[in-house]
This record gives sequence, C-alpha cells and structure tokens, in this order.
Amino acid sequence: MGESKMSGVDFGAIREFYIEDVESLIEFIETAGRSGADFHACSIDTEADSMYSYETKLCLVQFSMPNALVIIDPLLIDREALLEFTRFVDRFDVVWMHGGDYDLSLLSRSLDWIPQTLFDTQIAARLLGVPRFGLADLLLEEYQLKVSKQSQKADWSKRPLSQKMRDYAYNDVRYLLDMGGRFLSRLREHDRMAWFTESCESLKQSVQSREGKSEDELWRISGSGRLSRRGMHFLKHIWHWRDEECRRLNRPAFKFLGNREILAMTEELEGKGTVTPPCYLRPPSVHRLREIISSIRDISPDQYPLKHRRSEEERLEIDEKKFEKLRKHRDQLGVELGLDPTLIAPRRTLEKLAATNLPSEQKEGLLMQWQQSLMSSEL
Repeated sequence: MGESKMSGVDFGAIREFYIEDVESLIEFIETAGRSGADFHACSIDTEADSMYSYETKLCLVQFSMPNALVIIDPLLIDREALLEFTRFVDRFDVVWMHGGDYDLSLLSRSLDWIPQTLFDTQIAARLLGVPRFGLADLLLEEYQLKVSKQSQKADWSKRPLSQKMRDYAYNDVRYLLDMGGRFLSRLREHDRMAWFTESCESLKQSVQSREGKSEDELWRISGSGRLSRRGMHFLKHIWHWRDEECRRLNRPAFKFLGNREILAMTEELEGKGTVTPPCYLRPPSVHRLREIISSIRDISPDQYPLKHRRSEEERLEIDEKKFEKLRKHRDQLGVELGLDPTLIAPRRTLEKLAATNLPSEQKEGLLMQWQQSLMSSEL
C-alpha cells in the first residue's frame, strides 16, 4: 500500500515477521517481551477459509505492536504454542481490531480465547460519525491510501501464500495502532470515550455469550416455517443429506446447494411427491439423495418435526404512538450528534421499548448506558 509518514510513523520501517513454526514463534515472543517492550497496545486480525471448506479453519493470525508486524500460521503451528502467543497478547493493555465480531468468534471457537480488553476502530469511527467505516474506506480517508481488495476472498488455507496475499495480510494490521490513537484523541475531544469503551465491551460480551444453534435448529432455514410438518420432515433429511455431501467434498454449503434450492426441492417433494435435483449435482450425490427420500417416505406422521410456535419477540404488540415518539427523538439526536440514528437505538430495540406486551424487566438492558442516557427523556 505504500508508505505514509503523516502521523510521524514510518510505516515502511516496521519490521515484518512471517512465522510458520513453533521455534520462530517462541523466539519472537521471548524477544518481543524483553524488558523495556511497549505493552500499551497491539492489534490483531484473522483470516479463515469459510468460503472454501466445510469446516471453517483459522488460517492466519495477523498481529502488530510498535515496530513489528507479524503473520502467524495456525495451520503449521500447534495449539499449545498458539496459546502461548495468546498469553503474550494478554500482557498488552489494549488489543485493537477492526470490525472484530467475526475475528473474536473465530478466535473463541478455535483457541477458546478472546482479548481481555478490546478496542475496535470500526466502532470508534461510527461513534465519530464517519459515514464509510470499512477498513479500506478509513485507510483512504486517514492516510490517502487506496488498497486492493483482490485477496479479500482468497483461499487462505492454501500454501505457500503468495507475496500479494502476505502484503494484504500485513496491511490489515499495519495501520490499526496509529489509526486507533487518532480516533481516541477525537473521541476524547467529543467526550465520547465512555460510549466507546462501553460499546467495545458490549461487543466482547455478545461474542462470549453467543451460543450455537441446537441440533433441532440447524436445518430450520429461512422459509421453512411455511412448510407443513410433512414438508419439514423432508427438509430436515434433505438438509442433513446436503451437510453430509459438503463434508465429503470439504465444501461450504453455498458452493454445493443453496438454501433456496433445498427449500424448492422440499416444496416440490411435499406437493408432487417427487423431486428433480439440480442438473449440476453429481450422480453419486443424487443417488444418495434418492435413497434417503425413499427411506423416509413411510415414517409415521407422529415422528414429523413439530412446528415451532412463534416466539413472544416476534409477536410484539407495539404502541405506535410511543414508537413514533421514540423514533423521532432518536432521529433528532442523530442529526444533532452527527451519528447514524440506528447506532443510538436500532429499530427493533425501539419496537421492544414501545411494546405493551413485553414485561418491563425484559426491556432492561436493551440499551447500553450511553444510549439510555441519550434516550432517557422519552423512556
């Protein structure tokens, strides 16, 4: 991406380390952690192979600290050494990320670890009213650097990595510490640091509390609610057939057969009793599908999946006058503060706050403290 010295930082002079074995990682940790090292802040990013594999794998960890950029290869380094690296990261006061939700989930799932104190440049940019807050947009705005997105959808599980992919990976963290410092100064100027730290902590807690779908929820894709119980019976088994085919081929579901296609196949089976699989499916996969359909046709209806009752959340009885009052107040605040109004309170949150059939205790905690403070006059 080139070199920038606008902030007094010579980004081109920062040392780069590509680490693909345990010995090199331990050596880096020991060297970087010597007396006098700056443990004020570091940054982290990750790359995965979700677009290319059945099971998403952590393929790269990018790390920066003052004077060092590091790419770590988790595919070639054992888990214990990676955990040693996480303990090293925990020595820093703050870990910067950009749009860290996915990265945090990936780190939590892969290493059972997330940073102790997280700061997010995307959250900072939004709280400063920046309208375009993608990393490429911010680099263009802050450093006049136009970055290539060519490697954004690359297969990060392939080895060796090309130099272009390495450069892309380094640049994901090269500017985060300097950018974070700039944003912190502006947040303090606008008296929004408390908003920022609470929002970052909320993101971290959201990832920590997130639970995966249960076995009975995985196959209930969007649109499945309109099926009869017999149709849901077919869908469940077609979904599991697709899952097994994807496992065989080591391919993500969307590259084998999308949800729209399996729902259409289910509706055809439910209506006509027969199904016409897409012509691009390989004969062995089609054969296994037909075998499964044949084996489940005569299952007793009392074994069909139950239709889920709509949750209370989906049947809110909304006081429209109260909702409009809250929305107008929120939108006016957005204008006055130069913020996207949905950052102050998303529409669904306003609906819950205006619902007459939602107990008051369930309305507590819908807003963060800074949001609650801004909206308090209308609550």
